[in-house]
Amino acid sequence: MSDQSKNGHDQREPKSLDDITYAPLTRRSFLKAGVAAAALSTGSAIALSPLRESDQPLSMDEFLQRHYEQLTPQQMEKILARIKRKIKRDYDVEADVKDIKPMPGVEFAFALDLGRCIGCRRCVYACMDENNTSRDPEIQYIRVLEMGKGSMDIESADHYYNPETVPKKGKFYMPVQCQQCQNPPCVKVCPVKATWQEPDGVVVVDYNWCIGCRYCMAACPYWARRFNFAKPKIPREEINTKMDYLGNRIRPRGVVEKCTFCLRRTRQGMLPACVEVCPTGSRIFANILEPGNPISYILENKRVYVLKEELKTIPRFYYFFEK
Repeated sequence: MSDQSKNGHDQREPKSLDDITYAPLTRRSFLKAGVAAAALSTGSAIALSPLRESDQPLSMDEFLQRHYEQLTPQQMEKILARIKRKIKRDYDVEADVKDIKPMPGVEFAFALDLGRCIGCRRCVYACMDENNTSRDPEIQYIRVLEMGKGSMDIESADHYYNPETVPKKGKFYMPVQCQQCQNPPCVKVCPVKATWQEPDGVVVVDYNWCIGCRYCMAACPYWARRFNFAKPKIPREEINTKMDYLGNRIRPRGVVEKCTFCLRRTRQGMLPACVEVCPTGSRIFANILEPGNPISYILENKRVYVLKEELKTIPRFYYFFEK
């Protein structure tokens, strides 16, 4: 028999220890080896075939990291320090990475006045600046759709209109991003529980746990999640060094990411970047549990629309017309 197998791979035995090579340790290689079958449910084990390949091997500390909900403050501090070292190594910036917790008595909600939005897309780029999304390939969390007046058919909307020509006569503009659903289908399909809903309503992703299977992307009816196919490229001078573990820290290659209502900002009493930059005041953000908040007023007094209501995802993102 020849030294080549039928599938063309070299099957010769190594002649010495120097001839032996070892694949880097990743969550995927570990799980594919079958060990995960003992730790995960049967349904999860079946779901693990398209797992993430990382551009770098995991350290033992990363590999043995507990789930976010099980981490002690001391363990989290070590993880944050490790992330800071990696960002320094890869991007040559000193990052301030925190783990900001949700505030009690808070449930965030968003409202957008479709009559005011002019489609300028400033929200898109403010979001990119805040959330350290890759510039090449470019990742955007917000899509702005140009639509004909009188229609709510987002399937026929123009995603690629020229923002320098807005607003156009006979058109209106609908920004779409994560709807922070109260019944999020993306959370239900994750085989390793890397995504969940926080007490303040924000659906988050633990990028240290995400295995890149992209099931959440397939489950999301709003196309609100993005997959990092390559190591994010961000000019050093454009990096936002104020980061959060579940929010805008620079994500590794091979994970799914999404809008988090700018939780680094909002959990400290600030507005999301997209709200702050909007020139027409069409975006409204509030704690819906707070008495007298503007979104409760909108729900009670305006014509409110939610995307794909028939799916019963129950978005926390409301569209309305002032008139």
